Amino acid sequence: MGMTEILHPRKDLSINPLRMSAPLGGAMAFLGVDGCLPTLHGSQGCTAFGLVLLVRHFRESIPFQTTAMNEVTTILGGVDNLEQACLNIVKRAKPKMIGICSTGLVETRGEDLRGDMKMIRARNAELADTALVYVNTPDFVGGLQDGWSKAVRAMIDDLTLPTRARVPGQVAVLAGSHLTPGDLEEIRETIGAFGLSPIILPDLSGSLDGHVPDQWIATSFGGTSVDDIRSLGQSVACLALGEQMRPAATLLAEKSGMPVHVFERLTGLGAVDEFVTVLQDIAGTKAPARLRRQRSQLLDAMLDGHFFFGGKTIAVAAEPDLLLNLSGLFAEMGAEIAVAVTSTQSPVLAKVPAAQVIIGDLDDLEQGAGGCDLLVTHSHGRQASARLGVPLFRAGFPQFDRLGAQHQCSVGYRGTRDLIFAVGNTFLENQHDHTPAAVRATQEEAGASPARH
Repeated sequence: MGMTEILHPRKDLSINPLRMSAPLGGAMAFLGVDGCLPTLHGSQGCTAFGLVLLVRHFRESIPFQTTAMNEVTTILGGVDNLEQACLNIVKRAKPKMIGICSTGLVETRGEDLRGDMKMIRARNAELADTALVYVNTPDFVGGLQDGWSKAVRAMIDDLTLPTRARVPGQVAVLAGSHLTPGDLEEIRETIGAFGLSPIILPDLSGSLDGHVPDQWIATSFGGTSVDDIRSLGQSVACLALGEQMRPAATLLAEKSGMPVHVFERLTGLGAVDEFVTVLQDIAGTKAPARLRRQRSQLLDAMLDGHFFFGGKTIAVAAEPDLLLNLSGLFAEMGAEIAVAVTSTQSPVLAKVPAAQVIIGDLDDLEQGAGGCDLLVTHSHGRQASARLGVPLFRAGFPQFDRLGAQHQCSVGYRGTRDLIFAVGNTFLENQHDHTPAAVRATQEEAGASPARH
């Protein structure tokens, strides 16, 4: 297949947006740290909108704070609001870390927020025991995975200690925003099967995997500890999961000199084989029998599934790393990626197995997906699915009209196997009829039989 063409449609507005904002991505990454209170430096509305999406997707109470900027502080500068927010949070919630993401509001004014943070820390002794991590995430640059990537890099920059010491068997795992808590569980188990102990940053599988704590807690509960982030540099290797984690991995390598392995995909036979091979090399052992068995099951699933994928046309809209993971597998199973839409620029877009990748919105997906066999995107694709009469397979964030989105697993041998079955079953269910309900009713009134394929 030739080079993928990347298109930037020049539209005056976004219709049914696909892109989630960078501050939301940054705040989500902070939610993967134990005892953290993510805080958006901006107006209350910015925080409220992000909070609604998180609560509806994870179905959990989400700890979230705002510096509550108003029209006066926006013009005069927000350092007092930022300082007051930090002091209030420490007094009320006693977090181990406050993760602060900027929004378009304060970025447009152009405040020196790094300098402000230093000054706030210097003049408030009560902040001494709380890690403060600030990250620039203006809404108008990049998408969810860019904000996530910047937040992880900021945590390593501010907290990880430079060292050349090594803890045998400790592996640093930098997890991209496209991985669910269910995915992280699978990754942890796979790494553990080699006798290695991973520190996953950020670790949503600790904080947002849908468990019920014994008491109400005002911060994130579970996830990577601040101490673990500090000692990340003592790992024997760094596994960066997703191209978005490359900047953070590069910084970690600069601080500690450890080898870095970037995995653009963990979905698909070849991609998982590559991951397992690296784990064998790090651990100096062969893959355990359990993993070999899972690989054999995946091969069988691919044989069973390819009858239903072969020749199908699929339209996919997702953040870049998730787009590559999903479309890569579908193409390997014999389907054609008829439409690929993403939210933000990334080096991996050139590797997406489609003629074109559009950096656009769900309207771009809908315009190109008529006549496709399947739509794959998050829950905001449901209107396009109904209008086109094309079934929707939900993937990515947010998913608010299904239960258990956080436990979806599409990585590793088992996750890939289950994804093949889930998508294959969607094809099986919808093999017969492909015409929108309204068109079908008109055809039936006219005495025509509905279109079949």
